[in-house]
Amino acid sequence: MLDTALIFDAALLPAMLIAMLAGILSFLSPCVLPVVPPYLAYMGGVSVSEMEETKTARRRVFVSAVFFVLGLSTIFLLLGLAFSTMGRMLLQVQDWFVVVAGALIMVLGAHFVGVFRIGFLDRELRVDAGDKGGSAFGAYLLGLAFAFGWTPCLGPILGAILSLAASEADVSRGTILLAVYALGLGIPFLLVAAFFPRLKGVMNWMKRHMDRIEKVSGLLLWTVGLMMMTGQFAAFSYWLLERFPALALIG
Repeated sequence: MLDTALIFDAALLPAMLIAMLAGILSFLSPCVLPVVPPYLAYMGGVSVSEMEETKTARRRVFVSAVFFVLGLSTIFLLLGLAFSTMGRMLLQVQDWFVVVAGALIMVLGAHFVGVFRIGFLDRELRVDAGDKGGSAFGAYLLGLAFAFGWTPCLGPILGAILSLAASEADVSRGTILLAVYALGLGIPFLLVAAFFPRLKGVMNWMKRHMDRIEKVSGLLLWTVGLMMMTGQFAAFSYWLLERFPALALIG
């Protein structure tokens, strides 16, 4: 017989996997992927051609990218703290809240798949951070601005993770989910900064298949929403523990 406490701990694992994948899909979204090279070049105070041709330029860009990721992670961690706190306040109606959150996520997934479009989610709210390129502190400020400015565009995916964080009703667990999401979004930035010449072809291929990537994102969201509404996260946690007994050591 499996320990209920262990299930509670292991139940965070599926949500963490989804948060990581959601961060990667956010990076691949139409409003992020196309602007990554010029954005990184600007942060490092170099041109895109210099970033492609010289290791020195890529080192500068990589350092700036680290601070940029720290900046956007700061915002996402604060969002995770806020939404998980809200979920804790709604603990008495937690079951209903999870169902409503699941339904909302399914609607956001339908937006991505293309069943219908939600107008404001296709717009960006850019925050002007001024001329901050070429410095670590400037890159950090740009990370803050990026997290604020691209939130409407990232809304469907980010909204799903925020709903998961709120459904945890535990501040530390909800914040962990947003930290994992920030890693999923931030690590690709660092990889592009470090290996831009090698990844240029891969990025161009992704741009050409953006429609398919969006549909995959939508299907992921729709599935997550359905799992939340039907309580399948608990069943998935049982499956994880039975399939991988070592996970019982967590917590």
